[in-house]
Amino acid sequence: MKYYKRLILPLLVTLILGFSKFYFGAQAKEWEGLMAYIPHINTVLIISGFTWCLLASMQILKSMFLKQYDISKEDNLRARKVYTQINILVKIANFIIILLAIGLVLLSFESVRKVGVGFFASAGVAGIIIGFSAQKAIGTLIAGIQIAFTQPFRLEDAVVVEGEWGWIEEINLNYIVVRIWDLRRLVLPTTYFLETPFQNWTRTSGDLLGSVFLYTDYTIPFDELRKELDRILETTDLWDKKVKVLQVSDAKEFTVETRILVSARNSPIAWDLRVYVREKMIEFIQKNYPDSLPKTRVVLEKKPSS
Repeated sequence: MKYYKRLILPLLVTLILGFSKFYFGAQAKEWEGLMAYIPHINTVLIISGFTWCLLASMQILKSMFLKQYDISKEDNLRARKVYTQINILVKIANFIIILLAIGLVLLSFESVRKVGVGFFASAGVAGIIIGFSAQKAIGTLIAGIQIAFTQPFRLEDAVVVEGEWGWIEEINLNYIVVRIWDLRRLVLPTTYFLETPFQNWTRTSGDLLGSVFLYTDYTIPFDELRKELDRILETTDLWDKKVKVLQVSDAKEFTVETRILVSARNSPIAWDLRVYVREKMIEFIQKNYPDSLPKTRVVLEKKPSS
């Protein structure tokens, strides 16, 4: 019942307007002066009221359908996929409804009927584009449809765009809002995601691998590092117990590069896990192997006395 409450007011207004047009229809033909415009104003209001009803109905259908899916739970890939599709499709439907309503209002004016026909031509099913200005609007609409069905990203996907890491917070027909990790918002046009490469960290799964790099002296005992990594991971709930790897990934002139790979359930947890592991491993090296911290060796050779 709560969903239908938002339809009561627009439906009531439309019914009252429709009844008034029917009731005063015969008398209106005899009205003169400003009164003669009332029937036409009433027609415009009826079209607006009916449009209001359609938009409210779309929101009701959206709410009823999406209540079956919980986007807040941990394993929400299916829910995010449905949310993304429904949100975009509803916005496309609303756009078409409003465009058709504008066309009907214009067609109700005899003097501007040609303008109304122009609106219908620009929104035709065949996608006929009139003029350069219409190309951008139609292109944006097509981009929204592409995103809805191909889904290069979904709501709350973790992405890297323009060198910034964040989550897809809002998907609109003409722009996308990305919530950056420090709570800034990055607003990008919809077409950006179809024309520019970007990283999607949760395209098929929320699980992520986090990497931690350590730089030490050649004297560090790697087996002891692996034992300490095991101990650290067993004491935290951030690790999902799937992946733990410690490898020597590079040997440079003065230091050895050690890479640690650990897995987590999602990108925020993966970030916290990386920070936690890095901190604990550095503390371990400082306390137990301070001589294995990075250092530069200098050899002083004694010159033979002459």
